[in-house]
Amino acid sequence: MSDRLRVLATRAAALLSTTVLVAAGTATLTAATAQASQGNGGTAAASCTATQVVANGGFESGTTPWTSSSGVVTSGGGQSAHGGTFFAWLNGYGSAHTDSLAQTVTLPAGCTSASLSFWLHVDTAETSKTTAYDKLTAKIGTTTLATYSNLDAAAGYAKKTFDVSTYAGQTVSISFSGVEDSGLQTSFVLDDVALDVSGGGTTPPPTDATRTPAPTGYTVNLTSDASGANWSGHQSIGFTNPSATPLTEVYLRLWDNYHGSCPTTPITVSNLTGGTAAALTVGCTALKVTLPAPLAQGASGSVGFDLSIAVPSGADRFGRDGSFNFIGNALPVLAVRDAAGWHLDPYTNNGESFYTLASDYTVALDHPSSLLVPATGTSVDTPGSSGRTVTTATAKNVREFAWAAGPFTKISGTSPGGVAVNVYSVSGISSSSAQSMLTTAKSAVDSHAARFGAYPYGELDAVIDNNFWFGGMEYPGFVLDLVSTTALTHEIGHQWWYGIVGDDEYNSPWLDEAFTDYATDLALGSSGTNCWSSVSWASSAEKITNSMAYWDANSSRYSTVIYGYGKCALHDLRRTIGDTAMTTLLHDYAAAHWYGVSTTAEFKAAAQAATTVDLTSFWSQHRIEG
Repeated sequence: MSDRLRVLATRAAALLSTTVLVAAGTATLTAATAQASQGNGGTAAASCTATQVVANGGFESGTTPWTSSSGVVTSGGGQSAHGGTFFAWLNGYGSAHTDSLAQTVTLPAGCTSASLSFWLHVDTAETSKTTAYDKLTAKIGTTTLATYSNLDAAAGYAKKTFDVSTYAGQTVSISFSGVEDSGLQTSFVLDDVALDVSGGGTTPPPTDATRTPAPTGYTVNLTSDASGANWSGHQSIGFTNPSATPLTEVYLRLWDNYHGSCPTTPITVSNLTGGTAAALTVGCTALKVTLPAPLAQGASGSVGFDLSIAVPSGADRFGRDGSFNFIGNALPVLAVRDAAGWHLDPYTNNGESFYTLASDYTVALDHPSSLLVPATGTSVDTPGSSGRTVTTATAKNVREFAWAAGPFTKISGTSPGGVAVNVYSVSGISSSSAQSMLTTAKSAVDSHAARFGAYPYGELDAVIDNNFWFGGMEYPGFVLDLVSTTALTHEIGHQWWYGIVGDDEYNSPWLDEAFTDYATDLALGSSGTNCWSSVSWASSAEKITNSMAYWDANSSRYSTVIYGYGKCALHDLRRTIGDTAMTTLLHDYAAAHWYGVSTTAEFKAAAQAATTVDLTSFWSQHRIEG
């Protein structure tokens, strides 16, 4: 990146266009402000509607309501936005300079959880690997959240997340200050600033712990453009209320709106029937639908809506790598209400936020015949209109639905246990690598099935692309992965631990990741001997059972603790209660929670019931709480 002095003219022009945009974009800004007001205004102190309180966090409406140094909110000039067109660029002049950016927000008093996040890109011309010459300080109120410097320079954006729940009920400033010395330039580029609040009295508390609504089926009909990156059509969702507490509303989770710049989103719901839609909240990932009348216990309801999906560029779990599209978490799903209320947690990019109940899906995907469309469930292709094919995928008892679209190379086989396995490769994956992944998939699905119960989803599709930055990602009957025996064995293990045996992935991530990594060790013949001896806790607050809110604020420790320490704890449990007891415990526990939901308390109780050894000290030593 060249010194910022060379792009001052570009940035001045961008500033002028920003000014025009502010005038032209008043309606958009007003809508976003109204959305925040709808989430907060008129509620009692003990009530909380989960929402996102930063206005214009993506800077698409110019500077308002931000206060900033001249030229900070801009576009172009050698930098690019994380989402949309505009961003905030502090420093980068190559001379002594200070830039600032701030916005005052109000956190609703009734909301007990608050998470501030932003995307940051740092580039520098400084050559020192040890001295911080140029610095960016992020604050809320008078509290310094973090300081970044030229030493943090890296390609691309990185998400930063902080727990700011202590500011509930306060009006406070979110501020960024960049200070640059007189030497070489460092640019601090910010985008998509958000402050998500939830908790407290988010719901009228239910009188029982029954999980509701219980989905009875998702029916989807979508048609793609020539590229397979844009889809439109209709979706309907049926549900019942098994709870004794009447159901007055449902929430749809539009998870992939995280990948847009709210309120400009890649997932659009319109023409909704079966209820009254409110404004999008939680970073545009939650849509409240008020039902026409309260739904009593045992009664049924449904919602329907038109749906459009625009897959963004980037080899992501929802993204596009050249001509290959990966479409995970794009279909709206029903949020869950239980004894804790409505689960309206924010999206996390470190792991998963997903908490859904099993249901049946029938999805018809109309696409150009030149594209292959691997998908959750069992697929049947039929001819469509000229040059097009309709892939109809049916899946029973799955928590969500994912698919891909592109000119993949496909190879197929059947595991010794009788599971049909398909491997879809992007261009650049050698035939030998694809064959190796097919062999791995067939071995892994049978190994996991022997330990935890027969694989129930018919076929298994593995989509392989070595450009996936995240490694691998699991969906029912469908996984995204690199060419990696360990990673693919892990993602297939998720078919049981998250897919069949569900959990609240935001609040209890260890229940799927640690269990799956333990299953991966077993499948690959690793005993985990002495792995607990290397455990070293970063703080007294660090626990295997911490939620993603904690790990988003301590992201460097997430993999170490959840995957590493988590699976080592399960190896230790096996050694404590014995191999036979552990094998029986996990097989029977999976059977008892088949298509259900696991909790830490239930697993601890099942483990204790499987042995005469008192496990009280075991849980304490391994920091497994709940």
